[in-house]
Amino acid sequence: MTELAALTWPEVPPAGPVLVVPVGSVEQHGPHLPLDTDTRVAAVIARRAVERCATAPGADGAVVLAPALPYGASGEHEDFPGTISIGTAALERVLVEVGRSASRWAARIALVNGHGGNLDALRAAVALLRSEGRDAAWFPCVFPGGDAHAGETETSVLLAEDPEAVREDRLAPGETAPIGALLDRLRAEGVAAVAPTGVLGDPTTATAERGAALLDGAVDRLVGALGRWAVDDDGRLR
Repeated sequence: MTELAALTWPEVPPAGPVLVVPVGSVEQHGPHLPLDTDTRVAAVIARRAVERCATAPGADGAVVLAPALPYGASGEHEDFPGTISIGTAALERVLVEVGRSASRWAARIALVNGHGGNLDALRAAVALLRSEGRDAAWFPCVFPGGDAHAGETETSVLLAEDPEAVREDRLAPGETAPIGALLDRLRAEGVAAVAPTGVLGDPTTATAERGAALLDGAVDRLVGALGRWAVDDDGRLR
């Protein structure tokens, strides 16, 4: 696997690699998960996908993993200490400038996103980059059937990837109503008004086995998307 941060400049693949950039956040994830959960999730999915691409039959080593972008648009979590949000406009600008600069030597740029609050910035940034003739796309780290935030889904993933990061003695159900029923309040009042612990879901049901299966599925989807490189009208890599 090729990691950009470990290379010297003459070692960068000369043929114009695909650059895979994890995008995360620094925001509360309840009393039991670390503030960089979204960044960890995006980074591990991106890393495993790049590893798979490098070892696939016929692979030419032209997929490169960039360092993760750790800050995102997390304003809905700012009532909780530790959250650092740069907002949608700033994140969009950062992504545009990353894309413009990297496009001088990378043929394609895949932004692998771990935080739903980043979506508006990703869509806008990728649309602008593509309008400028740069081959950029974004990919969501979504888990089919998953809950909303710091619940069973994310807790399972962290139990599989880094179990020591999960404070299992602090696991407790949060607000478990369907996310659709909570969206208006979440947008108007923020997460703290809806879920005082910051948890939307029930992390007590999480297991490492479930997390491993979720990660495997996400990595499979990203590997397939990188291989197809089919970008829809929204800039999403399918």
